Amino acid sequence: MRFLATADTDIGISKGTNQDSVLIKHAAYDDGETLMAIVCDGMGGLSKGELASATVIRAFSKWFEEDLPYELDDVNMEVIGGKWSLMLKDLNAKIAEYGKQINESLGTTFSGILFAGDQYVIVHVGDSRVYQIGSSMRQLTTDQTFIAREISRGTMTLEQAKTDKRRNLLLQCVGASEVVTPQVLCGKAEKGAYMLCSDGFRHEISDEEMYESLNPINLMNKQAMHNNTKYLIEQAKSRKEKDNISVILIKAE
Repeated sequence: MRFLATADTDIGISKGTNQDSVLIKHAAYDDGETLMAIVCDGMGGLSKGELASATVIRAFSKWFEEDLPYELDDVNMEVIGGKWSLMLKDLNAKIAEYGKQINESLGTTFSGILFAGDQYVIVHVGDSRVYQIGSSMRQLTTDQTFIAREISRGTMTLEQAKTDKRRNLLLQCVGASEVVTPQVLCGKAEKGAYMLCSDGFRHEISDEEMYESLNPINLMNKQAMHNNTKYLIEQAKSRKEKDNISVILIKAE
């Protein structure tokens, strides 16, 4: 597999800081290409959410540079997923301890994907999302939120969830949960596109609108990828989305 990737982030229309953090790392190795992409949506008073998301991004950037080369000798995505989970549990404890010291609650979501050759692993905490876009658009991650849990239990409908005041209530986030249990998914990469986004991107944009703009047929090059993503970000802002908005788009071919 070969990969093209773009990242776009926007402070939005109402917040004083952008507490989202995004990361793309792309390299070649003996068996092809490897690409890592992460979206973190930070939360906390003042700029503390920004600190939480940036702390996690820095740790994974370091892992890509220092640890991944050893993993590529004999790639095992389940092992890598386990190591990422342990990293997130360790970061959860460190960020929580810092929060206690400054008497401030802070944390971040985490949605990350690593491709190596034709394999991928996704590790996920919170309500940022990873999608696969081919002949249709498919959400790969499961939201770790109160309303997603209630929908799965059958106690709330999708229509009720859209207006429920608890729609942003997370069941887990890195730094503010006593225990973090990341979702880990391994799979075979398919031709098409993959998208990671913070929840600010999807509240005001329908799946149909996303698919129309981000269909792999429309992603001819990086400029087209940026243009189509920015169009959707501006649409979300025009519909009064108040959150920060971040998107990573990956074309796999």
